[in-house]
Amino acid sequence: MYLISKLYALDKSINNKEKYSLSKNVIWASPKGFDLAMDIYSPTKEGDSFPVLVMFHGGGFLLRRKYIIENMAQYIASNYDYVVCNVDYRLLRDQKNTVTFDELIGDTFGAMLWIKENIANYKGNRNLIAVTGDSAGAYISAMIVNSGNKLATSGSFSEHLCIKPSYLPESITFDEIKKENPLNIQAAVLSYGRYDLYNPAVEGILETRKNPFWTLAFSKPRGIFGKNFNVKKNPEMYKAISPIYNIPNVDERKLPPQFITSASEDRVTPVHAIEEYVKALEDAGQDVTYWEYKDQRHAYLDSGKTFISGNDFKRDAIPALKKIMNFLNSNIL
Repeated sequence: MYLISKLYALDKSINNKEKYSLSKNVIWASPKGFDLAMDIYSPTKEGDSFPVLVMFHGGGFLLRRKYIIENMAQYIASNYDYVVCNVDYRLLRDQKNTVTFDELIGDTFGAMLWIKENIANYKGNRNLIAVTGDSAGAYISAMIVNSGNKLATSGSFSEHLCIKPSYLPESITFDEIKKENPLNIQAAVLSYGRYDLYNPAVEGILETRKNPFWTLAFSKPRGIFGKNFNVKKNPEMYKAISPIYNIPNVDERKLPPQFITSASEDRVTPVHAIEEYVKALEDAGQDVTYWEYKDQRHAYLDSGKTFISGNDFKRDAIPALKKIMNFLNSNIL
């Protein structure tokens, strides 16, 4: 699959290197010595400032890296005037299978803070930022949208149910960070994600071999918060990291407009699960647009071709990306 994604990178309709400059593997944090990087695509078009699209890959929080959505980043950078940030984060299996889920989310929150502080150096406008992701990346994007105001710099997640970012700007105090609501963004696109980990944990799926991603990652199943916590004793921790339990009413806090997609033939994230999340947003009065991509399967935004699922980036992803970018252009420019 990665070979084919490299071949697609030779197609100028997908990857026109004349349209962007690439800063590859920019290290933005090293939590516990684990280097985290992002690829930053900056338009070569004349101009001092462009909107920013931050991308998070899927893989069940246990698989893949940013390469899996490299064709998507290349396509957007080649065909639209956006700064594109394709971001890596720690997987649960990293650091000898010890990363906790709040640390994983903390990496993505930290990436957003780093981007806000540094993206002007790459022609990005820190006041025009959207997030997107597919599958697990959609879940991550939903956490940024719904819980990006719940930040901490000390204490444990079990104590305050707030996320400690892997990166914090040195230029301002934490009180100033909270006052500024630094993870505030202008739009979000969530593609075929599942937005609840609490119920899969209750059902004995999330942290056992019933979750196939542990096997695919060659990792031993375990509690996502470590051995001292479980869903029966600590249900509030699992709900705190499940976006569906953290949707504010619009009178309390208005979320940015969101475009949420599903795939009609998806067996990983069924349509009804996504529609449940869309309805929860609508019931809270939030601005959401929903689109079901007919005759498509899970992971249609992945790079290259996936022979098992039959997905093909050039055939399947580009029609969806045109809809996604039309939405972003209407809500961020």
